[in-house]
Amino acid sequence: MSTQNFTYTGHPARVIFGFGTTTQLPDEVERLCARRALILSTPAQTSQAEHLAGLLGATCVGIFSGAVMHTPVDVSEHAVSLAKEVGADVVVGVGGGSTTGLAKAIALRTDLAQIILPTTYAGSEMTPILGETSDGAKRTQTTLKVLPEVVIYDVDQTLGLPPGISGTSGINAMAHAVEALYARDSNPVISSLALQAIKALAVALPKIAKDSTDRDARFDALYGAWLCGICLGSVGMALHHKLCHTLGGSFDLPHAETHTVILPHALAYNAPAMPEVMVALEGVLGPDPALALQKLARSVNAPTSLKEIGMPADGVERAAFIAMSNSYWNPRALEISQIRDLIGRAYEGAPPLATDH
Repeated sequence: MSTQNFTYTGHPARVIFGFGTTTQLPDEVERLCARRALILSTPAQTSQAEHLAGLLGATCVGIFSGAVMHTPVDVSEHAVSLAKEVGADVVVGVGGGSTTGLAKAIALRTDLAQIILPTTYAGSEMTPILGETSDGAKRTQTTLKVLPEVVIYDVDQTLGLPPGISGTSGINAMAHAVEALYARDSNPVISSLALQAIKALAVALPKIAKDSTDRDARFDALYGAWLCGICLGSVGMALHHKLCHTLGGSFDLPHAETHTVILPHALAYNAPAMPEVMVALEGVLGPDPALALQKLARSVNAPTSLKEIGMPADGVERAAFIAMSNSYWNPRALEISQIRDLIGRAYEGAPPLATDH
């Protein structure tokens, strides 16, 4: 372990993890001294929201099933209006990053407590970070006001997650851990969690692709995703997340799929500036970690090109310009021509390329 000084900041959250833990929701609502719960979901997960409403009985005062990707401000404001109308004193979100983002947006505006039941491997339930989209741009902020009070991880909630979504959601989670390894404020506590998380997901995701009902693999994947979320919420991010926010917010590309495509290329770009991190990643991913991540995506039938997920061919130049428009820390200096090449390779689905400084 490095002998350098470091700072570690832990974020308070109550975590309940295991099989069948959803049944503990009423007790957790009561523990927060809440009496009027508004349940949140995406349209596709309305049935899961209704199941939670059944568990809560009269404590549930409404369901808002309009959560969508990238947390548009107008949707959040609509949900806030409903929360005020029904007099909610807690929001309960069931779903992935879209639902969690909505819960956080409501908490930011109302200070309502949040209970999150993740059904994917997004990890945002472990972070004080909120990204909201308006006028074609995604903006992020960090504030403890949006950190959920309780997270109920129920492996059973993930058994119905389709293998394809499981793969992209899991690699999206891995991206949080990979970038945590080379964050400006990285520390040995988070680095240890990151490597454990990456290994757990790298092993579990191919098993889930072959058998989506593999309970042991589902347990390991959700556990890995939880650790990835801790990484995301504890240290800063760099090039990978900046590119994904740019692509997602400006071209309305699917969130997890964008992370899946970009991760190998962003890692390859930074590789020359962080040899120790690459050695650590070789220990959990094998030789050439960037290429290994792209191969992992293929093994779980996930997309490996921006072209596949709806990126317009003429968007490469614009994406590079937007990504360079605001300065941010990265272990390797950012050069417009090389960022353009990176996005171009990701657009085509070419192998990730590590170039010298």
